[in-house]
Amino acid sequence: MLEIVQSGGWLMVPILLCSVIAAAISVERLWTLQRSRITPRNLLAQVWGSLKNDEFDAPKLRDLRALNPLGQVFSAGISNAKRGRDIMKEAMDEAASQVSHDLERYLTSLGVIASVSPLLGLLGTVVGMIKVFTALMIEGAGNANVLAGGISQALITTAAGLSVAIPALIFHRFFQRRVDELVVNMEQEASKLVDIMHGGQEDPRL
Repeated sequence: MLEIVQSGGWLMVPILLCSVIAAAISVERLWTLQRSRITPRNLLAQVWGSLKNDEFDAPKLRDLRALNPLGQVFSAGISNAKRGRDIMKEAMDEAASQVSHDLERYLTSLGVIASVSPLLGLLGTVVGMIKVFTALMIEGAGNANVLAGGISQALITTAAGLSVAIPALIFHRFFQRRVDELVVNMEQEASKLVDIMHGGQEDPRL
């Protein structure tokens, strides 16, 4: 592996750095963007039970806000529930927008890596071919080692750049889709809370 990296030249360093960052972001987002951590299924029923028993005070709201992203949205709505349905819904929409922004953390960086990695590989290809043509111009076609070194650098950096970019692009699309699904689910749960508090709906499972 070290020989391959050395054969690819100095451009292998930023490509390898991109691969490490992409892997770290992917692992972190896989852990963070779990539905059970963002929108747990039973949270609405628990919140409604506490509301019916009049158990929500300032500390309880703070605990709910810190519990998970859906709890953050619920706490914003409950805090503004007495101001009317429209105000409550607006507060929850604002909280959901903030949560959505937080869920998309690092995804821009992952997308940049997916775009930049093949360009770094292409730059390595260009540098390698320049090395080949320079060797041809100075030493002619007789120095096979120099020619092989330039061609090797051109091919290795291209392959390395694509090897980083393809998984990064796949994970970027996957996480973007996951965030969209979580946000939709969060909005649905928020709408149910508004309905049961202002619309007369009694069962939070409906």
